Amino acid sequence: MTTPRGWVVPTPRPADGPTTGEERPLLVGYLAWQRATLVNICAGLGPGQLALRPVPSSALSLLGLLRHLAKVERIWLRQRVAGEDVPPLFHGTRDATDFDAGTAADAPSAVELFDDECRRADAAVAAVPFEHEITVHGQVMSLRMVYVHLIGEYARHNGHADLLREAIDGVRGR
Repeated sequence: MTTPRGWVVPTPRPADGPTTGEERPLLVGYLAWQRATLVNICAGLGPGQLALRPVPSSALSLLGLLRHLAKVERIWLRQRVAGEDVPPLFHGTRDATDFDAGTAADAPSAVELFDDECRRADAAVAAVPFEHEITVHGQVMSLRMVYVHLIGEYARHNGHADLLREAIDGVRGR
């Protein structure tokens, strides 16, 4: 795939959810905010910058985080909760393929894949009750807890992403 000349990650629309009221809109809105935060941290960067691994002690890149979280969306919401029969996004051992296999040439498609997986994940669970339960590695979890888990996963990785972005070009607080 050829990367369009001058391509950069577009700035996302701000995600704005409720701050009071029922728990489902609160959790759905906060997950949307975490997703938009990741894309906003990447906004304005080109393919080479997304693929950089600027912290010598780590193999993390922003591209790897986008790939990883697209996979997380698919596994947790589409496969586990909604029971969709969709193939894995990446093959390999655990998370290594998410983080290691992407190249600068993959950047535009990785951003598109992330956006697409988020949309599909939202659609897959839109009608699933929060009380719906799944079993993961022997532990029973409700959809409600899956949202809490995903928000925690994003919060953790958005912290990584902040540090990576600052190491790439000095930009902070996106």
